[in-house]
Amino acid sequence: MLDVSRFYRAAALLPLLGALMTTPAAAQKLAVSLGTATPGGGFPVYGEAFAAALNEADDGLDVQPRNTKGSTENVPLLEAGQLDLALVQGEVAHEALAGIGRAPASLRVVAAMYSTAGMFVVRADSPYRAIEDLRGKPVAFGARGSGLVVLAQYVLDGLGLSRDRDFQPILLDRAGDGPAMVLDGRAAALWGGGVGWPGFAAVARDPGGARFLVPDAAGIQRIRSKHPFLRELTVPAGSYPGQAAALASVGSWSFVMARPSLPDDVAYRLARALHRGEGALAKRLPAAAETTLANTAAAAPRAELIHPGVLRYLREIGLARP
Repeated sequence: MLDVSRFYRAAALLPLLGALMTTPAAAQKLAVSLGTATPGGGFPVYGEAFAAALNEADDGLDVQPRNTKGSTENVPLLEAGQLDLALVQGEVAHEALAGIGRAPASLRVVAAMYSTAGMFVVRADSPYRAIEDLRGKPVAFGARGSGLVVLAQYVLDGLGLSRDRDFQPILLDRAGDGPAMVLDGRAAALWGGGVGWPGFAAVARDPGGARFLVPDAAGIQRIRSKHPFLRELTVPAGSYPGQAAALASVGSWSFVMARPSLPDDVAYRLARALHRGEGALAKRLPAAAETTLANTAAAAPRAELIHPGVLRYLREIGLARP
């Protein structure tokens, strides 16, 4: 004989069991927001590759890139807890952590991204062959809020130049607008940096070709004497179409940084996923080949600026002192 009460109790459980069986896997993943920058620049491209590599290495992660105005907006968004992670260009990170023009930020490094050597690109048929030749000319210095704009200020200051006094500065709403301005003559040059930067690649791929302008050896020495936190960096030959020789300049490392309250276990998990996915990340984006935990340990200004969760993982794999 049917036990009616037992039947109804079992029937009442069916919706719950069905919900548990049909819950999408994505709903159980750990969502992590990642601030990048404006479309057309290097940060959004990097952010997509970084997120995809970590999500692939740990299928329980859901790193979600978000466009922002760039490094100078990413720092306050992290401080306010509105982003979990964000990409921050080296000079902006330096100013935030050192408390230059503001209170020191309590942000921590999750990963070193890549080194960025600052330089200008001009059309190959232009008369400009040195940075000095650009005096008084319209120059696109990058997107408003971009850390590359800050790098330009340090480099020019070291050379005894001022962006606003010695050039006709153009600040962009979208990083992707710069190459077209150089190619159609609205700008004499575009400032940018690093290997595989989309703005430089767009100009260099043009049939007319491109030329890169960097400080000379004496200029590099002057810049580093005034701003010693900048490093001498080299862009290898062949990094851009038609670039036959290596280019020496100055710049810094950019970082993936975390909000002050990011839990240690989340940062540990991100570090482990990056370690597993380093090779896949480099395949997705050659410019990200420098994104390794070994470079993170070496490039961080000080060990205590690395997130404690990441530092714990670095110690486990022998890349940091116990």
